[in-house]
Amino acid sequence: MDFESILSANSNTAARIIILFYLTDSCLSIKAFYHILKVVGTVYFFMAKIISVVNQKGGTGKTTTATNLAAFLAALGQYVLLVDLDPQANATSGLGFEPESLDRNLYHALNEEFSPEQVIRRTNLFGYDLLPSGSDLAGASIELVNLPEREFRLYNLLHQVRTNYDYILIDCPPSLGLLTINGLTAADEIIVPVQCEYFALEGLGQLLKTVNLIQDNLGRDVRIKGALLTMYDKRIKLSNQVAKEVRQHFPGYVFDSVVPRCIRLAEAPSFGKTIFQHDPASLGGKAYRQLAEEIIRLDKVDVNN
Repeated sequence: MDFESILSANSNTAARIIILFYLTDSCLSIKAFYHILKVVGTVYFFMAKIISVVNQKGGTGKTTTATNLAAFLAALGQYVLLVDLDPQANATSGLGFEPESLDRNLYHALNEEFSPEQVIRRTNLFGYDLLPSGSDLAGASIELVNLPEREFRLYNLLHQVRTNYDYILIDCPPSLGLLTINGLTAADEIIVPVQCEYFALEGLGQLLKTVNLIQDNLGRDVRIKGALLTMYDKRIKLSNQVAKEVRQHFPGYVFDSVVPRCIRLAEAPSFGKTIFQHDPASLGGKAYRQLAEEIIRLDKVDVNN
């Protein structure tokens, strides 16, 4: 396959081939590099898919899902940015950063004090970056109220770096406040973690209503990628009942991947690690690897269609 055919077949891969070739081949001059682009006639840019992990109910596994899904996507060769939109900053601390010791975080980017590139931190996993949170983000929901396009602050911010990644995952706070509205407005799709326990479906109706309001009033076509069953224990009758009920309520919108209760998964953040680093062979590690593979597979189907 010749160079131009590669570009036409897969612009994502092609862009990286060009960049890698340019960066590693000292014989290729800048002039020659731009000549290649001129001959091809098109400059290709790949845009990240933005996915919000959201459920206004607390304790459903949002942060666990966001941090570990991002890790396995990166392990599978994707470039990933995790956005910690929760003022509790659990995703930030769970990846080994001390939120209070960071001199800048998402709050400063939303207020346009710094560009997102100045705030983003590299994690110790290749291809996995973090836009960290901090306690001062709690005041952002109040400060944003009187700003223009308040619901689009995160949307506009992420579009500055969207061409740098394959996936941008947003860990939303457990509420339906202005921060979560920003997380939903910025997203192309949402993943809804559903805990396999009593009251699992509580509040999901309100979440779906909010998504519909965003679609109708803000002009954003936010799609539901799927509900993710978390904290599942096949030995417990209630877990099986909840899993069955969720699949009945959302036919075709529930991931095949199911995240089980797993001690290794729960303890990983205390070491500042994802389950991929802590114990990828555990049941939790296998579940999030399966989820990452399922998402990549679904996205390939979407592209082909």
